[in-house]
Amino acid sequence: MEVAALAAATSRPLALLSTAPSRRLPAVLPPRSFSGRRLRPSPRPRGLGCVGDGAARRGSARKGGMLVRSSSSASVESATQEEGADSSGEWSGDAIRRRFLDFYASRGHKILPSSSLVPDDPTVFLTIAGMLQFKPIFLGKEPRRVPCATTSQKCIRTNDIENVGRTTRHQTFFEMLGNFSFGDYFKKEAITWAWELTTKEFGLPPERLWISVFEDDDEAFSIWHNEVGVPKERIKRLGEDDNFWTSGATGPCGPCSEIYYDFHPERGSTDADLGDDSRFIEFYNLVFMQYNKKDDGSLEPLKQKNIDTGMGLERMARILQKVPNNYETDLIFPIIEKAASMAIVSYTTADDAIKTNLKIIGDHMRAVVYLISDGVIPSNIGRGYVVRRLIRRVVRTCRLIGIRGDGHGNSEGAFLPSLAEVAIRLSTEIDPDVESRRKSILGELQREELRFVQTLERGEKLLDELLDEALLSAGNNGGKCSLSGKDVFLLYDTYGFPVEITAEIAGERGVSVDMKGFDIEMENQRKQSQAAHNVVKLSVGNDTEIVKSIPDTEFLGYDYLSATAVVKGILVNGNPVNDVSEGSDVEILLDRTPFYAESGGQVGDNGFLYVYGKEDRQQKAVIEINDVQKSLGNIFVHKGTIKQGSVEVGKEIDAAVDAKLRQGAKAHHTATHLLQSALKSVIGSETSQAGSLVAFDRLRFDFNFHRPLSEEELVEIESLVNQWVSHATHLETKVMDLQDAKNAGAIAMFGEKYGEQVRVVEVPGVSMELCGGTHVSNTAEIRGFKIISEQGIASGVRRIEAVAGDAFVEYVCARDNYMRRLCSSLKAKAEDVNGRVETVLEELRTTRNEVSSLRGKIAVLKAASLASKATTVEPQNVRVMVENMGDVDGDGLKSAAEYLIDTLEDPAAVILGSTPGDGKVSLVAAFSPGVVKMGIQAGKFVGGIAKLCGGGGGGKPSFAQAGGRKPENLPGALENARDEIVAAISSKSS
Repeated sequence: MEVAALAAATSRPLALLSTAPSRRLPAVLPPRSFSGRRLRPSPRPRGLGCVGDGAARRGSARKGGMLVRSSSSASVESATQEEGADSSGEWSGDAIRRRFLDFYASRGHKILPSSSLVPDDPTVFLTIAGMLQFKPIFLGKEPRRVPCATTSQKCIRTNDIENVGRTTRHQTFFEMLGNFSFGDYFKKEAITWAWELTTKEFGLPPERLWISVFEDDDEAFSIWHNEVGVPKERIKRLGEDDNFWTSGATGPCGPCSEIYYDFHPERGSTDADLGDDSRFIEFYNLVFMQYNKKDDGSLEPLKQKNIDTGMGLERMARILQKVPNNYETDLIFPIIEKAASMAIVSYTTADDAIKTNLKIIGDHMRAVVYLISDGVIPSNIGRGYVVRRLIRRVVRTCRLIGIRGDGHGNSEGAFLPSLAEVAIRLSTEIDPDVESRRKSILGELQREELRFVQTLERGEKLLDELLDEALLSAGNNGGKCSLSGKDVFLLYDTYGFPVEITAEIAGERGVSVDMKGFDIEMENQRKQSQAAHNVVKLSVGNDTEIVKSIPDTEFLGYDYLSATAVVKGILVNGNPVNDVSEGSDVEILLDRTPFYAESGGQVGDNGFLYVYGKEDRQQKAVIEINDVQKSLGNIFVHKGTIKQGSVEVGKEIDAAVDAKLRQGAKAHHTATHLLQSALKSVIGSETSQAGSLVAFDRLRFDFNFHRPLSEEELVEIESLVNQWVSHATHLETKVMDLQDAKNAGAIAMFGEKYGEQVRVVEVPGVSMELCGGTHVSNTAEIRGFKIISEQGIASGVRRIEAVAGDAFVEYVCARDNYMRRLCSSLKAKAEDVNGRVETVLEELRTTRNEVSSLRGKIAVLKAASLASKATTVEPQNVRVMVENMGDVDGDGLKSAAEYLIDTLEDPAAVILGSTPGDGKVSLVAAFSPGVVKMGIQAGKFVGGIAKLCGGGGGGKPSFAQAGGRKPENLPGALENARDEIVAAISSKSS
């Protein structure tokens, strides 16, 4: 299983992510049926014709509808003949995926779709393992929905990004085929089916397959040798670091077994090393999750033993398609061929450097297309930064090999959309939703590329400045002219400037590059990347025992706001207790509840739990509930405080939801659905939800869009929602099969996890969404809808905040009250307020400009009176003035400095300071051209002086401004400035 290689306890990386030199693969047997009869290979999917063309150029031809690769190696051909098989029959990646899933489906496994690359698990940054969606089941925190399942999971890993394209196997995006058992079957079935799939279904020669097992796992060894028939010399016992999977310090764990393909069986079995990447490739990993690792390190058997496996699709495609690396499989190579054609190069004849760049492009384009499709928008934080970094690597790599323009005649256009079209075309079988999001994906890539090209141009400008500084510094100090590693890394990481180009440009100007320093910066970043979110952690918490004894909570809140229930559990500070008394903060678990637990963006209900005496029905206890959360599967945790009396496990209680607050949540939740429909109607159906909050008093809706909404669009959206509200439409809710709901056009809510049966909430003719939240029964209950704000919260992500229901009425009444007060203050009617405010603002601007002009004139007059105080520094005859200008503001200080630098004539240096009030310090430095030529720069000089006043600043070599927060330090700072400028000028004469 792929996660085995990701866990911290595993030191040897999975073969898909390990390093191996590129080499031609020997032929393998074509697929066979279980009886040994030849199967007809699956036809090539449409849209992959370019793969065949490219393969033909690399030495292939078509025969009988299949691709036949002619081998330049006689040994390969003879080896194939000796195996008694025709070397024809290339498998497509889609065919391999289908064959894997169908194989396990025929053995009782439920085929489940790939989960999103954005995981539900907050401990994991991106989906990096096929088992991730089953983690709660493996932990026993959720019941299994099926006894066993099979998937093809989209995965992303970027911690080894620098190796992509340089090895045969490293990828950022890959598919992991997997079969999973949740207490249904175990080692024997997992091993025998894996062998049957590999040798019969995929037709790999048994004599080319090697097996690894954990050193103490005699059971697995026996199954492989005695039942499957693998010779002992081809079964390797490996240690804990290699073949024992753990999720962390504690939790589920177990031995694993791997299947390797042997590229060079002629080397024999003596001293064979499965870690030799030039000979072996691991392609199938079986994890036998049979133990729980306790705090003391001891292992106890799990009551439910599980199976978790992973087969790298790209690896198997590489073997079956007989290509030297993952990139030349039909899963990636069409993108490479498109990039090559746009660069007007031939992949076949290209040198290694260009081939490497083409592989990077092919890999990264798949990654960014699937990430954007799953809602990850380029930004400078979190997952968005991963996408942005990958896009920038593609852009700069494309430019490095000469790609310019969109491929359709526009030399200034973006080229990423043309490459993405190929990746989208290849996505049909793994993720059909990618095609439906084509417009959004292409638009985001185009905008990001064009923005980044501007960034690259800024990087070029920065490089010029850095080279100027390096040359100036070397000239002044007589030292070596070099660009620091930090500067080179800044250009690379922030501006996407390839280090090769930096070195080339620097060399042309006689400046060397500190590559050692650059490597150190790169290594630091790599360590930070590898340390974050690259392991799927499974841990069994303190609440596991409580889970075993408490069933899921029955939710009654769709139909009732009050109900009787039984207390099934009480937690205080996370620990179970039997009873608790007044004043304590508690978490109460009930067998059933009318309280809604936070999910789907909707907050949990508030209300009260009451305990009454059995005989007299007198109130014995009151618990105020201020939050309800789902935990441990579908158990509702009611969080609150004991206001009166005491409560104990087993007691019957009356649960009552705050009806007014619930109504607010219902109005805002239905309004959220209407808002999403209005957005799609006004700005385009490609926009999608990126997050939401449904509170009692407001709603917040985040959506993917590349620009701010105009005032006209906001008015139209608001008008549409209110129009639908006024129609008084009855809502319809129904429970449907997930696929049927999607086929009917239902929209899935962001971040939600759905079972096979889903609840569909429909406003007929307007909206249909999968939603477990509470809603009004008729849109008229919303009363009204008002947008409060619209703003950007990240690159490509906008946020609307709005109110509905009672909150709408309160908001409108409050605004009306504010308007009344404003009208009274301005002595104007409501319809005249805008004009009156504009008049007042214009008068204020005019007055401020006049005041500023007067202050500037006063500052200049004051400066004129000080001009005679300028001193002359010999022998260069530099006129120097350093003065405190009192309370002159920043603009006045600037005017005074400009006046003095003109009056004193070249060469001259003016440094002025002031304390304009509010605890602020203003500083200005103005140096004439003659002083700048001496190598003395105003920007650098004033920054050092500002630090003495608790601030900072900078600017151009000839003029700079700075500020500070310690006015008491200004006199001393100016004295220091006087000494430093005189010393700096004097040193130039020596």
